Amino acid sequence: MSDNLLKRIFQPKARGKLWWLFTFIVVIAVVAFLIDFGNYYNKVANKTTWLPNTKEIPFRLGLDLLGGTQLIYQADVSGFPANDRAAAVEGARDVIEQRVNVFGVSEPLVQVNPASDGQYRILVELAGIKDVNEAIKQIGETPLLEFKEQSNEAPRSLTAEEQKSIDDFNATAQAKAKDLETQLTAGADFGQLAKANSDDTATKDNNGYVGWINEQTNANLFFLTNQLVTTDGLNKAKLMGQSKEGIEIIKALNVRAAQDANGQLQKTVTASHLLICYAGTTGCDSPITKEEALKKITDLKAQATKDNFTSLVKANSTEPGAATKGGDLGEFGAGDMVAAFQEAAFNGQVGTIIGPVETEFGYHLIYKIGEKSINEYEVAHIFVDIKTAEDILGPQDGWKNTQLTGKYLDRASVSFNPNDNTPEVTLEFDADGAKLFEEITTRNIGKPVAIFLDGNPISVPNVNEKISGGRAVITGGFSVTEAKTLAKRLNAGALPVPIELINQQTIGASLGQSAVQSSLLAGIIGLLLVALFMTLVYRLLGLLSVASLLVYGLIVLSIFKLWPVTMTLAGMAGFIMSIGIAVDANVLIFERMKESIIKGFAVTLFLGILVSLFTAIVVTKNFLKLLNENWLEKHQWLLGLKNNSK
Repeated sequence: MSDNLLKRIFQPKARGKLWWLFTFIVVIAVVAFLIDFGNYYNKVANKTTWLPNTKEIPFRLGLDLLGGTQLIYQADVSGFPANDRAAAVEGARDVIEQRVNVFGVSEPLVQVNPASDGQYRILVELAGIKDVNEAIKQIGETPLLEFKEQSNEAPRSLTAEEQKSIDDFNATAQAKAKDLETQLTAGADFGQLAKANSDDTATKDNNGYVGWINEQTNANLFFLTNQLVTTDGLNKAKLMGQSKEGIEIIKALNVRAAQDANGQLQKTVTASHLLICYAGTTGCDSPITKEEALKKITDLKAQATKDNFTSLVKANSTEPGAATKGGDLGEFGAGDMVAAFQEAAFNGQVGTIIGPVETEFGYHLIYKIGEKSINEYEVAHIFVDIKTAEDILGPQDGWKNTQLTGKYLDRASVSFNPNDNTPEVTLEFDADGAKLFEEITTRNIGKPVAIFLDGNPISVPNVNEKISGGRAVITGGFSVTEAKTLAKRLNAGALPVPIELINQQTIGASLGQSAVQSSLLAGIIGLLLVALFMTLVYRLLGLLSVASLLVYGLIVLSIFKLWPVTMTLAGMAGFIMSIGIAVDANVLIFERMKESIIKGFAVTLFLGILVSLFTAIVVTKNFLKLLNENWLEKHQWLLGLKNNSK
């Protein structure tokens, strides 16, 4: 019986092909290992001179593992025919997905959930995003793009009655704010007061919790909070004054050094630079070659010191305006400069001259003058609204609306000014918008036309001639990041369906991290027990199966990274289940999927089973065929068989 079994398993005449297949399996396993554990491999490679580095690909972690923000919106489909409602909500889902991509989230989840009452809800999960209010703002708002021309109407003044109504309203608001501060001093609960009294509808239902803010995300609130922390420290609620929006009662909950999405500390850098461009680079009129430019800037670096750097810039830099500005860049943060320039400036030592650094503009020398870290505060506030003259009179800015708005926009993209290389946003209108723009520029030759975004003028160019073709440029002094964000927001357009936020929460990652550690420990123990069981019962065949299982694990994890699959707790359960030996696994799977339809669980389990079939049929079988039949014939105990008596 055992003789026939061995003859069916082994085919000695095909051993040459088996070794080729074995080599293929080894290559696949090595590649999968480098994908799975590239960060550990690179640490070893960095200590040697002959090992190359590999690209590090991180896992995508879901909301339950990484933490983040979960928002649930209800779509108002009452204005749509019943047959069109599903399509309209899907359109809203697509727009929301475009908007959340601005956050740079690894794998945002935006899905439509039809309710039993005929309503539609849109679930938004943003892993790694803790600022729930900024998420609400980005998702719910539609950027208002307007083109305005000068108004000939004289601005109107407030009547005595209107002024009195403003004064009375604001006096009541001041009294309300002072009374709230008195209650807080007496020990009243901040969250309860915020719920009952705050005029900020985005935060009042969350106990006034704003989240983490910095100077870039909320300059006014950050400035007031910084004052509060400087004078009173953390966890002290205090009335901090009045802005044009309203009165702020602030409670600083925590402070930390700001970090980017990769966990690196955020900072700003003060620097100046010297640019030598060459033929073919962006905005360059110089005829010199790349090699000549490199030689010139290398020679200049040899001469440069922190004392003569400005004079070298004025005499040699090809940047427009360098002769007067001396290459001064002021203070800039992450995203304000192109990637290569930013990396060199941020990583260099203060007081040193860095470079040459090559960018799309040519070669740079960078004098790093200073740097400072960016703090951010965790804040809650009670906001008391006030009334201003603009609430009654409307904007008194000397501009009047035209018919041209963002609804005629066909496409927005980022470009660079050929004169000073500053980022701009180029607008392309549809046919109707192009006609309106031509009419506006025709009647305003020699006059300014203002471009407003969300009620604020961001560009006021003077019209020199009629502009046909439907193209306009916004030059608002943007950073690269701001220009990209604005272009994305404009391209996202308006929501086709009104949406209302009905639930919001910020999910911490501490529970998920604990679950990950527990799951990994359970998985490792389970695998070791499976390996031990298979080795004890099946001997050599068990060892070969364990080796095959390792190849399987490497391949599955690499697919999870390359696909990429968002890893959730359910997904990890699916992966562990796919590599374990389970009794009646189908019953467990179907019961699990009936309880909760979780994409991560199904995807990881599907991929695990698929690769399991490959490793069982190809890898394990090949391992077996590589063994010597005669040797195994003499050592049948390794297969769990009794030796034949001779």
